[in-house]
Amino acid sequence: MSARPSTPSARAPHPSSESASDVVRWAAFSCFLVPVVLVVYGTSVGGAAAAALGLAAVTAACRILLRHSERNAARARAESPVPAPSRRGRPTAGAHRGARHSGGCAPED
Repeated sequence: MSARPSTPSARAPHPSSESASDVVRWAAFSCFLVPVVLVVYGTSVGGAAAAALGLAAVTAACRILLRHSERNAARARAESPVPAPSRRGRPTAGAHRGARHSGGCAPED
């Protein structure tokens, strides 16, 4: 049985970054697999090579966009102010679901 990491930095990476790398990994795998399948099912080697190049270009573009998005998300998280908790650790009074409001619920005559 392995011990669980106690520090947040030792834990698994953020789920979105993990899924982004998984997407890139699967796309790279498809760049290899799709041309092989195409050749097996009778497509010319030149056609399969063209498909591989197209998939590689799309994969590279998606990887660039994913990395750019991750950087922007990390920058936004770093720049956004974290609201200070109240003294009792509860949300502020305006955040209560049952807070009083100006509109009445009783019908008027």
